[in-house]
Amino acid sequence: MLFREDIEQREIDNLDPKASKSRFTRGRQFEEPKDEVRTEFQRDRDRIIHSKSFRRLMHKTQVFLAPEGDHFRTRLTHTLEVSQIARTIARALNYNEDLTEAIALGHDLGHTPFGHNGEEVLNKIHPGGFHHNVQSLRVVDVLEGSRHREGQGMNLTAEVRDGIVNHTGPNTPFTLEGQIVHLADRIAYINHDIDDALRSGVILFEDLPSSSIELFGNSHRSRINSLVIDVIKNSEGKGKILQSPEFKKEMEHLRKFMFSNVYKNSRVKRDEDLNKVETVIKSLYDYYCDNPELLPEELKQIAKKDGVHEAVKDYVAGMTDRFALSTYTDIFVPKAWK
Repeated sequence: MLFREDIEQREIDNLDPKASKSRFTRGRQFEEPKDEVRTEFQRDRDRIIHSKSFRRLMHKTQVFLAPEGDHFRTRLTHTLEVSQIARTIARALNYNEDLTEAIALGHDLGHTPFGHNGEEVLNKIHPGGFHHNVQSLRVVDVLEGSRHREGQGMNLTAEVRDGIVNHTGPNTPFTLEGQIVHLADRIAYINHDIDDALRSGVILFEDLPSSSIELFGNSHRSRINSLVIDVIKNSEGKGKILQSPEFKKEMEHLRKFMFSNVYKNSRVKRDEDLNKVETVIKSLYDYYCDNPELLPEELKQIAKKDGVHEAVKDYVAGMTDRFALSTYTDIFVPKAWK
């Protein structure tokens, strides 16, 4: 039988010297007893997987609003693909796979309903703005947790919290594992969004930049494999997670192509649908700001502590697409119209 101490020692003995070691974690915000068999990073991963916010990712939009078909990505499948890519890189570089997985699984917990469109609406109407990476950290620090950790959130380690909040944005995660997730997130969403866009007919294969096909490959599998291998080869022994200049430049070119031809495409995001997203998010936000007594009990407590606007933002951001729509319908659509 392997106990926690055995796994910790195995990390010290076998992982790359630059890898994060769970025995030497910077710790949790609140002290708590160690687990008998799991390392601190393994416990963080398990807390994230068992959280309500993780389960809700199943019913949150990735790119396509209300897609017709069972094979389009959701925020949950995106998260799992990021985790798989990140773990592959971490394993090949001999870094801490448990830490990498925990960060990857938690990185999008704060995403709004209706994908980045919902985020844009909340950013516009909420005082102080809204960013999903910051909200993801708030989810694990404040909004999730168990009764025996009341008021302490999930109480995750500093390494996981840093990786979650810095998976996007200007700051670089202080662990190499966090840096892996930062790149894996981009590799995952660009490529699976291409896959979804091709399946839907929004773009054709011949529309893809020829330079990207030539460098990365002509299939979903080959593109991801090429990008992952490039990261591994260029990061080995460097103390940083890097892409080759050629791959970095071409991936940015492919990303810009996706913004022009998919993310801003009227067939993917019709003006009518975008107006519906704004109407639903803004109406729910304003309604609960005016009627905070109708918030769920735990959000009422948040309102007392952090203010009504903060609690309402937490509530709306935490909704799934279908719950936001059904709540909007219950509140605003006359019964005879349903």
